[in-house]
Amino acid sequence: MTPRVAVLIPCYNEASSIAAVVADFRAALPAATIHVYDNNSTDDTVSRAAAAGALVRREALQGKGQVVRRMFADIEADAYILVDGDGTYDAAAAPALLARLLTDGLDMVTGTRQHDSAAAYRPGHQFGNRLLTGIAASIFGDRITDMLSGYRAFSRRFVKSFPALSAGFETETEFTVHALELAMPIGEIMVRYGERPADSPSKLNTFRDGWRILRMILMLLRNERPLRFFGMLGIVTLLVAIALAIPVFVEFARTGLVPRLPTAVLATGLSLLSFLSAFTGLILQTVTIGRREMKRLAYLAVPGPLAAGFRLTEPPA
Repeated sequence: MTPRVAVLIPCYNEASSIAAVVADFRAALPAATIHVYDNNSTDDTVSRAAAAGALVRREALQGKGQVVRRMFADIEADAYILVDGDGTYDAAAAPALLARLLTDGLDMVTGTRQHDSAAAYRPGHQFGNRLLTGIAASIFGDRITDMLSGYRAFSRRFVKSFPALSAGFETETEFTVHALELAMPIGEIMVRYGERPADSPSKLNTFRDGWRILRMILMLLRNERPLRFFGMLGIVTLLVAIALAIPVFVEFARTGLVPRLPTAVLATGLSLLSFLSAFTGLILQTVTIGRREMKRLAYLAVPGPLAAGFRLTEPPA
């Protein structure tokens, strides 16, 4: 059975590149449907995408995560290719991504970026990606090397079970954690990563969006690993309480008096708070396990690529 393939391109002010991106993906995947979702562009993105042959829709809520949520809800397909509209990712790699997804029965294949110039992938962005990917790997599992790549292939069961909670560029982090938390079969393929057109400035702000991604990791840690999150918080609080209490105990042992009563009260309160935090983590861990089981059931309700018996009509280039 030949799979229905959808190419998803979220766009915001990409008039200089969107026509070429649509044309390149039409050439790489002739049988695929190209969907462009415009996110309040103020240039000619919509008209140029439509003229290039894409199906164009609009999403009024601003942010890449908002657009991804809408695309995943609206579009029905058996396999999905998600790519940015800025022309930095190589469309010729799409058949290989798709083949890996369907042949190996995977739920997500990430196009890990291989660049040939510093202008294409700035050193600050490389460092931030390695740092944030390392943090996520240490928490959720070390199975991916380019967590922030915007070029991915997804199975239908990934797309239809994805919660899509984020609003902006942190949606890539959410992709990774969703796959790791449900122990999905995933893979990676090296893809060429080029420069943006000269008249197309990047929408990514290194520090602002880096902080938002880090905040998303912490939120996912709280939601998916509550015992670890609240346990660490409880340990830190208890250590602070002990540090405050030691001088009070020393003074009491020496004089039999507690001259620093506010410090003693604060240490006692922090000790109670640390135990409360630990018990909160225990309770929420039980809730998280139940929620993860429900997500797993929703994921398993959709047949995977191997179960559906999909076959590619053409071998990947």
